[in-house]
Amino acid sequence: MRKIIILAMALSLTVVNISCKKGADKLGNAVLNLGGEQDANAIIDFNNNFLDSYKSTSKHIEGILKYADAAVSKSKGEEVLIMPIVISSMDYSFSKIKGVPSGFEKDKAAIESDFNIYKTKKETIEKKFEEFKSYMNSEDYKDDKGAKAESLRKELETEANALYLSGENIMMKIKPATDAAEEVILKDHPLKDYIISSKSVMNSLDSVVELLGKQYTGKFNEADAQKKYDEFAKAVEANSKLVFDVKDPQYAYKKSQFESFNKNASNFLDSYRKLIRDSKAAGKIPDSNIQQIDSSYESVLSSYNSFVK
Repeated sequence: MRKIIILAMALSLTVVNISCKKGADKLGNAVLNLGGEQDANAIIDFNNNFLDSYKSTSKHIEGILKYADAAVSKSKGEEVLIMPIVISSMDYSFSKIKGVPSGFEKDKAAIESDFNIYKTKKETIEKKFEEFKSYMNSEDYKDDKGAKAESLRKELETEANALYLSGENIMMKIKPATDAAEEVILKDHPLKDYIISSKSVMNSLDSVVELLGKQYTGKFNEADAQKKYDEFAKAVEANSKLVFDVKDPQYAYKKSQFESFNKNASNFLDSYRKLIRDSKAAGKIPDSNIQQIDSSYESVLSSYNSFVK
């Protein structure tokens, strides 16, 4: 279960609300009226910084949990050739978050509650990881036959799942206000139609990821997988058919980024078709296919971010 929680986060956490900030160096100047320019930009800053932090943190925790699995095996006398190396997480985006913006209004208190849990769990996981490394490096597991290793792994998994839950709660609660801020910012913008259409592609992709996450830990359902494939393919086709016709020369470079996004989305469809075929044969979604989907998704996301920023 833990593996797909990590995977689902890595795939879907940044697809919902990558927003465009006001500014000539971004996507031009737009009229903001969502509680004023300051509130709108504060909402978008919080959204983008949190999503970046969540993604970075999830990958870091994935490494820690892999270390914990290997450590337990080693502590029990099993052969472990090389212990996983966990690179320290430099979560710069998290450090940029100074608080939950007032623009979230009635949801502010609930978001703050979940954010405090997220922050606390990040800190707790790091402390337990340091404790785990000290225990392994000193080979104290030879004294207790790995009892503490098993205990620390369970504690890390519990803390990680609590962090993931708080992160998912935050994403759900910040979405409405972020969508509203984005809509205001894009008002009368030359790229509005292309951005809104591209976002629809990403929302459809998010739905695909949610389904695959459930099927990865459960039973593969070809009919449901194919239905999501058809929906996503339709969104990709509609976006690809848009003729990029923006007269303002300052946005000319966006044409290649828009085309790159569509190409990567099309490549994702290729990986998705392969997943359906292989999963049908195996009766479940193979690890290799889910990893390929992960990689393909990262390419779509990266090109999307480049286009909308």
